[in-house]
Amino acid sequence: VQLQASGGGLVQPGGSLRLSCAASGRTFTSHSMSWFRQAPGKEREFVAVITGSGGSTYYADSVKGRFTISRDNARNTVVLQMNSLKPEDTAVYYCAADLATNVIDFIARLPPTYWGRGTQVTVSS
Repeated sequence: VQLQASGGGLVQPGGSLRLSCAASGRTFTSHSMSWFRQAPGKEREFVAVITGSGGSTYYADSVKGRFTISRDNARNTVVLQMNSLKPEDTAVYYCAADLATNVIDFIARLPPTYWGRGTQVTVSS
């Protein structure tokens, strides 16, 4: 599985950004898709995950209610809609894929198997 993230940029606090991740391969629906981020000087952290069917999602507490993860299995893409952005959301965002079948399995199997290159998100006035 090859992953390519896009959509990062500079946005003011309170603004929105939409990140997309395009995946190659014929087994997209078999993979749970997730987003992670890494801020300067900090460890990479989990942001959100969505299962293969799109039926289950799970978010980090820090983004719950502001970020929404979704997927389009016909187009092999996963989207992270980020609203009400804060300066502390500034980071490089990575999409990842794993054969986890549900959220519990995803957590048990961390870290995900496949990773894309990151896209920079900067929230600043």
